Amino acid sequence: MPEDHRHCIVCGRAIEPDKFFCSPSCEDIFKKQRKRMAYSRLIMMVIFIALFLLILFSA
Repeated sequence: MPEDHRHCIVCGRAIEPDKFFCSPSCEDIFKKQRKRMAYSRLIMMVIFIALFLLILFSA
């Protein structure tokens, strides 16, 4: 029976059950991805609000 483990959320390698990342580089990659996703969500919200205001005031 395999010992308890989990997988790195970035690269999928088997790691100890109390860790989320296999290395500091995977942790850095995850932080950069999370920051990029937050920025993308912000830009998308700004675009939606701008389109809403454009439609609202053009009528």
